[in-house]
Amino acid sequence: MTGPLVPFREIVLKVHSRCDLACDHCYVYEAGDQTWREQPRAVSDHVIAHTARRLAEHAEKHRLPSVSVILHGGEPLLAGPGRLRRVCEELTAAVTPVAELDLRIHTNGVLLGPAYLDLFAEFGVKVGISLDGDRAANDRHRRFADGRSSHPQVLAAVELLQQPRHRPLFLGLLCTIDLANDPVAVHDALVELDPPRIDYLLPHATWGTPPHRPGGAPAPYADWLLAVFDRWDEGGRTVPVRLFDSVLSTLHGGPSLTESLGLAPADIVVVETDGSLEQVDSLKSAYEGAAATGFSVFRDDFDAVAAHPGVRARQRGLAGVGAQCRRCPVVRSCGGGHYTHRYSADRGFDNPSVYCPDLMALVHGIEARTPVPEDLLDPAQLAASALELSRLLLARLHSVLDGRGGPDWARIWELATSLDGPGLDAVLAAPYTRGRLLDALAALDEGRPGAETAARRLAAYTVAAAVHAGVPLSLAVPWSDGRLYLPTLGELSLGDPGTRGLAEVAVARHGFSVRHAHAEHHVPRPDQTAPNWRPLTTIGGLIVDDLDPCRDCFGTPVAPRLDAREAREWGRRVARARDRLAGAAPPGPLTTVTPLAGGADPVVGRHGFGALGLPLGLRDRALDIALLRGGRAATLRALLDVADLYDMDGAWQHPSPRGPLLPVSRLLADTYEGVAVAAHTGDTRTLAGLGPALDSLERAAELTVTGRRLVQTLRQEWEEASRAREHR
Repeated sequence: MTGPLVPFREIVLKVHSRCDLACDHCYVYEAGDQTWREQPRAVSDHVIAHTARRLAEHAEKHRLPSVSVILHGGEPLLAGPGRLRRVCEELTAAVTPVAELDLRIHTNGVLLGPAYLDLFAEFGVKVGISLDGDRAANDRHRRFADGRSSHPQVLAAVELLQQPRHRPLFLGLLCTIDLANDPVAVHDALVELDPPRIDYLLPHATWGTPPHRPGGAPAPYADWLLAVFDRWDEGGRTVPVRLFDSVLSTLHGGPSLTESLGLAPADIVVVETDGSLEQVDSLKSAYEGAAATGFSVFRDDFDAVAAHPGVRARQRGLAGVGAQCRRCPVVRSCGGGHYTHRYSADRGFDNPSVYCPDLMALVHGIEARTPVPEDLLDPAQLAASALELSRLLLARLHSVLDGRGGPDWARIWELATSLDGPGLDAVLAAPYTRGRLLDALAALDEGRPGAETAARRLAAYTVAAAVHAGVPLSLAVPWSDGRLYLPTLGELSLGDPGTRGLAEVAVARHGFSVRHAHAEHHVPRPDQTAPNWRPLTTIGGLIVDDLDPCRDCFGTPVAPRLDAREAREWGRRVARARDRLAGAAPPGPLTTVTPLAGGADPVVGRHGFGALGLPLGLRDRALDIALLRGGRAATLRALLDVADLYDMDGAWQHPSPRGPLLPVSRLLADTYEGVAVAAHTGDTRTLAGLGPALDSLERAAELTVTGRRLVQTLRQEWEEASRAREHR
């Protein structure tokens, strides 16, 4: 594998190599790798010191803001309070000058008492406890060597962690799944203990030692987990469950939240009690020596382990899983499963997980239980979401200014908030408002000169809101290039091109007046032409915006200002094209069209909901198709503004009707437009060619649960169009 090393952000330090329980499902003592017998019982001072130094060097070299160290075993509490204090002191002294240190310990809880908890409180060590459910479930495996139950001691440890002074140390409970245990009873027993988090773990297994599947059930572990999921969901999800939260995160386009699932690069290294550096500990379930690297803290730094072929193999993302997994639609959520669970003697780790049927059923089961709006493309919902986004941007701008805007901004903000209601909504809903807000925020974030002035230009939006609401006010508004533009209303000519200044705008109950220098203008009806005043053109409810200074956001030149007659004529042409599309695939929730200087394609730019750039010279059929394509593109952009449809963390490429392989974003956009156009034009050949594209989208692993819902809607539209063509 080429590319930069992935630094380790998590270190597992084995502080003791033996255990006080004899759990028969333990991968350390019961699996094929028995190298624990050769390890010193407790970690030495030399290993502790070298580990701390290596970790500090690693964090400093890679500029890591934080690193986690998990104290592990065997049973780490067997090391005793004195040895654990030594570990905490050395790590804290070495690491905290260069990075934040997150100390954790994973224990069976049997020995946990006040002396340990006082030590952990001193160094901020978080405590995770292994517990498999109620007493019957826990005692199925977690017993002492003489057969005694460990359950009472573990409950006592949890009770200590529930005390207010120790509660901040409680990390959560780890439960290994056993199909013989009732899933609901197990979950109820764990939730009753009020842990901060629950981790459900699949028992470690390989293709050589496969998991128990009673009665030959195809996916019994998924059935068990989905029963828990339903109970968790019914209970209000009061306790986070990392496995479920991870699947839900990836289904919505987010990252995996657990090392055992997802495609995130492995970033864990293990330090054994003798100082040897190993790969993730669970590999001991595969074969003897599977986790070994040949490196040691006495001779090697952590970068040497990061470059090890076994570690690099787990940092390749999609390329690191087999061909079958790369073609699977749930690979983003399962990541091919736990690396250890892929092992077979003949093919090594180049296999699907031995839990593959369970992982697929689990992801599909959670996806089916995840609500998605039935009508993703409802114009009213999209408009409401777009308006809320603009409101959030305005609030963020005020927060970022944080007093830097001076009295001018304070006045703008005061008046804007007093106008909160339909008037302000009308201005914030205008598509090019978002560009102005984003420009002001970018200027502030980048510390550009005049950033506060950029924010003050929003005075024009406050005035426009007052005009819509019929609320009297007076406010100074900057103008430039000889014109004062009031968003959603129109523009007033105040001077020659290139001139600029400040005008006092007074809003009355009907109309407004503008005073600057030695001139004053009165506009009694903002929707009608007045001396020096040109209102925006509206035809059949569609705004022709050739005036807004922020309309230049399409990545292609916009047409110069039209005269009033040209604007009306072009608006009528577009409105007639929209009417011709009535009854066909909906052209999208368009509110605003802006004429472009040239080209033949519609353009959706960096703006808000409902705006589209259309080439000025298009006519008849070409204009119909452009409006239909552009409306679909605008709808998809509006949906992407408020929902994640896909994640781009993989280099997937998919077959397209046009031949080349495309990323899912392009394939979805092309297919979404293509189905509408082919249905409208009756192009049977093109419509048929879109079927394989839909097949590709339905298999696309990058799609979120919302994206899949959109593809389902698109599939239904395609099927209806195909049937309609057959009946003609």
